[in-house]
Amino acid sequence: MGFIEIIVIAIVGILVGGIINALSDDLPYRRNPGLPTYPDGSPRPILGWLGITAFLFGLRQPENPSPDEKRKQYHEGVPTLSWRYPMTEILTALLMIATFAIMNDKPDTSMPQMIFWLFYMAIFMLINVIDIEHKLIMFVYMIPTAIIAIIDAALLPSPAPTLQSALTGGAIGFVIFFIFYQGGYLFTYIMGRARGQEINTVAFGFGDVMMITLSGLLVGFENIFFVMLIAIVLGSFGAILFLLTQLLAKQGYNFFTAIPYGPYIVVATIIVMLFTDEVSCALIEWTCK
Repeated sequence: MGFIEIIVIAIVGILVGGIINALSDDLPYRRNPGLPTYPDGSPRPILGWLGITAFLFGLRQPENPSPDEKRKQYHEGVPTLSWRYPMTEILTALLMIATFAIMNDKPDTSMPQMIFWLFYMAIFMLINVIDIEHKLIMFVYMIPTAIIAIIDAALLPSPAPTLQSALTGGAIGFVIFFIFYQGGYLFTYIMGRARGQEINTVAFGFGDVMMITLSGLLVGFENIFFVMLIAIVLGSFGAILFLLTQLLAKQGYNFFTAIPYGPYIVVATIIVMLFTDEVSCALIEWTCK
């Protein structure tokens, strides 16, 4: 992987990260995406469309605020761009560079397949940002991505899964996590009745069911169980870390606090996609060559 390739992919990643930021500002509010704005709905100058340039040139806040209720981000209390904007752009670029570097070393990776994989990395970033901020995984980007994954498997079965493997993996992921999803509703219903209060959160949302289904389409029947195992382990560590953080901060802990689970599935999917052989070897010793 040459220096020029790294620079090109980094620039593409930063620009894509800017688009992810803009989509993350609008899609959770079920509105049509528009030009980048500040959290109060004020339009951002062209130089401030990217989070990186907004921070570099002191454009984190609107110089002449013109709040727009239709474009306002209600989860933000101030009209200042948060660190999420440059961090999303930087992480998107790094993820794309890592994906290109790792997949470029595999002899059976074609350029069309590489484009598909870079697209998936962008979608993963979008999923994470929206799920972390709003605890939402939305049909508006999950359904098109699932269709693209099926087309990918049909047209380019190597190194991606074959169409049959992808559909089987997606079906397995959907069924298992749909059972978890229904079980979560049953658990909260029982606990709510026992406590005499209404509980509106569940351990698994339907967005998590969609995410594991997409993972199955991307990694196939052979690897979907690896994704689920890694996601469960990561989710457990994440929940413990969150609990310890709350206790150390002396804020207490609500047993029914909703913790986004989508990012753990995303990270597990990325690990399995990029390091399929290594994961198989680590978890099933007899697969090692």
